Amino acid sequence: MKKIILTAIAAFGIFAGAAQASEGGISWDKAPVDMSNTASLQNGAKLFVNYCLNCHSASFMRFNRLKDIGLTDQQIKDNLLFTTDKVGETMKAAIDPKQAKDWFGATPPDLTLIARSRAGHQGTGADYLYTFLRTFYRDDTKATGWNNLAFPSVAMPHPLWQMQGVRRPIFEEVESHGHPTQVFKGMEQVSAGTMTPLQYDQAVGDLVNYLQWMGEPAQNTRVRVGVWVLFFLGICTFIAWRLNAAYWKDVK
Repeated sequence: MKKIILTAIAAFGIFAGAAQASEGGISWDKAPVDMSNTASLQNGAKLFVNYCLNCHSASFMRFNRLKDIGLTDQQIKDNLLFTTDKVGETMKAAIDPKQAKDWFGATPPDLTLIARSRAGHQGTGADYLYTFLRTFYRDDTKATGWNNLAFPSVAMPHPLWQMQGVRRPIFEEVESHGHPTQVFKGMEQVSAGTMTPLQYDQAVGDLVNYLQWMGEPAQNTRVRVGVWVLFFLGICTFIAWRLNAAYWKDVK
């Protein structure tokens, strides 16, 4: 029994360490998620198929589901179909998975549920993705030339670097328990991108908003129906309460 407990503790330590490493020791920023903003969702869908679908699939999502965010079949065909010619097909990556594994060391993960699967003690999966896509920096020691503060030593390059430009992190050395520790203080812009920092943050917000929606396209309907269900149950409860009072009013 003691051996089992020690094994469990060791396993927990491994997973906790991996989780801490994946968070990179920085705080996650709050993602501007708004499922009712169709303009943001449409722009996020455009960014997704242009910059993410090259390597990552969304195999549980069909193109025609984008009609739920206000797009027509013709708009989808004209602007978003790069990896297939049918709106009823799922979102498959343009890259060959075997080549991707050879180039990056691992097959790029499917992104259909990425916003739901990456939640942690620092926030939601959307918060993690919003932080991740805004904390890439140049690192010539890495094979891709890029590193990330939210996911140190990530295998993927920076997909949106042309929009964001090149940045480098600024650290400050502080004493912690008698030992020097590097504390992240911010980012310095090395070269400008095609967008201003504010425009880039808004674009990433739209992309993350879409990824959050893609994880559960029916969530707006679920919330809307849930409100009416609670309203109906409230009325039924009130009627039942008054009927109960009427039935028992003459009983001592």
